[in-house]
Amino acid sequence: MAFYRSITPKLINWAQNEGRKPLILRGARQTGKTTLIRDFGKKFDSFIELNLEKKADSDLFERDLSVKDLFQAICLEKNVVEGSKVLLFIDEIQNSPKAVAMLRYFYEEMPELYVIGAGSLLEVMMERHKISFPVGRVEYLYLFPMTFEEFLDATGEKVALKMYREQEIPSIAHNKLESLFSLYSFIGGMPEVVSRYAATRDIAQLKPVYESLITSYKDDVPKYAKTLSEANIIRHVIETSPYETGKRIKFEHFGNGNYKSREVGESLRILERAMFLYLRYPVSGHELPLAPNFKLHPRLQFLDTGLLNYALGLTNLYFSGIPLSDAYNGMIAEHIVGQELLASQNDVLQKPILWVREKKQSNAEVDFMIVQNGKIVPVEVKSGSSGTLRSLHSFIEESGIDYALRLYSGSKSVEQSETPKARKPYTLVNLPLYYAGRIAKSFDI
Repeated sequence: MAFYRSITPKLINWAQNEGRKPLILRGARQTGKTTLIRDFGKKFDSFIELNLEKKADSDLFERDLSVKDLFQAICLEKNVVEGSKVLLFIDEIQNSPKAVAMLRYFYEEMPELYVIGAGSLLEVMMERHKISFPVGRVEYLYLFPMTFEEFLDATGEKVALKMYREQEIPSIAHNKLESLFSLYSFIGGMPEVVSRYAATRDIAQLKPVYESLITSYKDDVPKYAKTLSEANIIRHVIETSPYETGKRIKFEHFGNGNYKSREVGESLRILERAMFLYLRYPVSGHELPLAPNFKLHPRLQFLDTGLLNYALGLTNLYFSGIPLSDAYNGMIAEHIVGQELLASQNDVLQKPILWVREKKQSNAEVDFMIVQNGKIVPVEVKSGSSGTLRSLHSFIEESGIDYALRLYSGSKSVEQSETPKARKPYTLVNLPLYYAGRIAKSFDI
């Protein structure tokens, strides 16, 4: 089932650009890449889909044909009559080095052809087989699990969606949006899960979908691993990473295992390239650019909060009435904010930034740092009052920044506050958690 995805306008802009290059769509398995491009293909006179996991499709690129003869062979094989606008979709492109190399010639010799490539394990397999995209001759977009905005559309909440998209969200929509965001935070944004929920409105029926998704990631392990030993470590990381999510992690003995730092680090980086998880290395400075410090322990971000909740057995917390900002010691709220920030940009892979200060008896961590209008804005995900924002106050006092955001289970408000220790005045904007997907791109300072 095809849903509205916020990346579609960028696909349209790409298609309308006369100087466009072949487009590579990156994203984790089951985030909806193939469905998205099939739906987008309806805008063209002709749509041709190749899946290079199929030998017949992959063999087309092994015939050493010129680019125009290759295209004719593809049309013949797929029984497609050319139109004035033709979209060629090459799925699982990482399975054919010659297909990747051919992108250059599609760009140079057939600029009238629209070409999109995608793959579930794109980065992993290309690195494994020493394949690289032609430099300067392809463009990239990233697809993540569905955002809250996309969730509202997919579940038929049209009125709530309309109000959510307004520049100033009406106060009468607050309770409804807060409830829907809590539901979204527990269900997550994997398209198959959202589709099942939209059809049944029954969270209990989502269990086999979650299980199938997690099993599919485990089944991919042989594709990631070079050796049986490496496969065992990757499988261990997949199985234990939900329990380490939201924490600053150490590689040594990750997930209470016996594996060494180097082994775990390599497995984590493989799974990061597969976009199954993300390592959010912190910054420790106060000025632009915010450069990650790779000597510090990273915080772990999982692919999808719904999958995370299922793996931890937390999905039914939705029915408990516990505020989202308090669930699992606030980790679920913080994680879904990170997921929304990550998905707020499709043209770059910008992992959400956190700030840390590590000193004896004086540690501090601020959940997120965003940059708006050339300014650094610290963002905390909290449920308490402003007086409990110890780490945020430490950052404000050290940096001199006078503006901060707090995301919480409450309504929008603005406070003129000051830090308890240095009495440094600052403006604190309190925003409901459901604002998370908007703050990085449309919230004015």
